[in-house]
Amino acid sequence: MPHSLSAPDASHILFVDDEPLSRKAFARTFGDEFTVVTAAGVAEALELLDQRGHEFAVLVTDYRMPERDGMKLLRTVQRDYRHLVRLLATAYAEKEVAIAAVNDGKVFRILEKPLEDASTRAALREAVALFRAQALERAMNEGRVSALRETLGFLAHELNTPLATVRGCVNTVAERYLPPEPGAAPGLARFTEYTPGELVAALERAERRALYCQSLVSTFVQSARDAYPGAAAQSVNGAGLVAALLDEFPFEDNERSWVSSENMQDFHLPGRRDLLYLVLCTLTKNALLALRTVEQPALHISVGAEPVGGAGARPWIRFSDNGPGIPPEVLAKLTREPVTTRAASGGNGMGLMFCQRVMQSIGGQIEIASAQGQGTVVTLYFRPS
Repeated sequence: MPHSLSAPDASHILFVDDEPLSRKAFARTFGDEFTVVTAAGVAEALELLDQRGHEFAVLVTDYRMPERDGMKLLRTVQRDYRHLVRLLATAYAEKEVAIAAVNDGKVFRILEKPLEDASTRAALREAVALFRAQALERAMNEGRVSALRETLGFLAHELNTPLATVRGCVNTVAERYLPPEPGAAPGLARFTEYTPGELVAALERAERRALYCQSLVSTFVQSARDAYPGAAAQSVNGAGLVAALLDEFPFEDNERSWVSSENMQDFHLPGRRDLLYLVLCTLTKNALLALRTVEQPALHISVGAEPVGGAGARPWIRFSDNGPGIPPEVLAKLTREPVTTRAASGGNGMGLMFCQRVMQSIGGQIEIASAQGQGTVVTLYFRPS
């Protein structure tokens, strides 16, 4: 089973040689700078790797050994322990050995025996440095993949509800279709309605939801384009993102009239626009759902900044509503655990968890203040400028 190294600062070196004096000399010479572990042959080396493979950064192996030679060990390590930087030590500098070491064993250096202290130490330092750079790159890539997986999952969740609404509206219209009567003029379709304007309203609702889905997808397409080398970075400010939200969010019925906005002090937004847009959409959706039980619902979205130590300012985007508020036991867990006040209607609490992770990834945070019966204030704080 392939092994990977989780700690990018490891400096353990596995030295494999069937000669006891060679092993002792290597450990004595380089043990002052590196943690050296030795093995007397391929079998012992593989046993060590099976037990402690995650500890090693570099493998140095002799070529001529009984039973199995160093090339066989290098091929096995290349397959099962790809994180190791591999060096081959040999007194046999045949052309075929060198080619096989590079092509099959993917060695970083070929060291000629007897080993020369200075050049070997330099090669070990380079190998450890390469390992650490590769380990850091792997960790960053894993982080990117994890973030992408989470983002796509959340995007799919956000698209699912409006797409279901679109489908429901289309089905409603289709079910109300009446077959043409005998002798009816061509080019006209008949539908039945329970209330006047019902079908037009359904189609308009479907259009709003479809436009919202399209805006989310377009945002991510633009983000993918921006990821290409040489692409001009998008300049996004807080007021502009709020304006896009109010223009593109699929408000139901008269929900748009509940919402007001204010630009007190604009600022440049860090991070990816697509993720921040999803955060604003999530907070808007949560607030509107809570406001449906209020007589005179109101949601105010403001953009501003507050002074911090020195001459800097701490930018923020704030969502303030006059909804029913959040119970204290739920408020204490929000952004830390997947809790929700809407479990009965399909809420799972993952929305705010996602928002918190997005804000943390750009050095910001979310603060939520609420009292039952007195509304809720959610503030997105960004890094001071």
